[in-house]
Amino acid sequence: MGRNPLTAVHVAVSWLTVAPVPAPRVEMDRSTGGAVIATVPVVGALLGGVAAAAAYGLSRTELPDLLVGVLIVALLALTTRGMHVDGLADTVDGLGCYGDADRIREVMRSGDVGPFGAATLAIVLGAQSVAFGALAADEHWWQIGFAVALARVAVVYVCRAGLPPADSNGFGALVAGTARWSILVWTILAVGAAWPLGTRALCAVAAVAVFSVAFSAHCRRRMGGVSGDVLGAVIELSTALTLVILCA
Repeated sequence: MGRNPLTAVHVAVSWLTVAPVPAPRVEMDRSTGGAVIATVPVVGALLGGVAAAAAYGLSRTELPDLLVGVLIVALLALTTRGMHVDGLADTVDGLGCYGDADRIREVMRSGDVGPFGAATLAIVLGAQSVAFGALAADEHWWQIGFAVALARVAVVYVCRAGLPPADSNGFGALVAGTARWSILVWTILAVGAAWPLGTRALCAVAAVAVFSVAFSAHCRRRMGGVSGDVLGAVIELSTALTLVILCA
């Protein structure tokens, strides 16, 4: 794909959102995957801006705070095709079974939402809704955008060098192990964005980094590596983690 960052952002937006951008004319290989992963936080910043703008508009209505939060969560799910929510359910169902790596991957590919997945979705999306609503009520627009963007920085940690894909095909095979220099760059930028927000935001950066590394390492032990579903799970869990810390 070359080293054109605008092309990488274009591919990332087309892959990870419903934005009506033209189909990118690039070869879908690991080079493309690595470039996309390096720009995923840019997509997070764009989505964070959308979420913050929606929160601002909804807060000017008479809607209850919790309903505002639910609508923000729904908006993020719609703008990302529900991929991350689906990935969270599939990953938790897989990790919740007692089988070996092959069995875990089979459960994750089944497409059905089991009890573990359903319970996790209720807890995680519920926590996000309450937190988004609380931040909107307090007019903390920057914190809302920050939480959405930081969750995409977590993806870069998950795709760090040395972490293999769980399968030989699929999205995980394109992106696992491709992030190198971008980890340092996005960590510095995340800290810079958190600094004006204070100690809680800085703690959120550290917590998301530790969580994403630990969770992806656990996925490697259980299923042999990471997949697209794991990336989606990390995004949703990191969003909830960041929001809880910001609201603490």
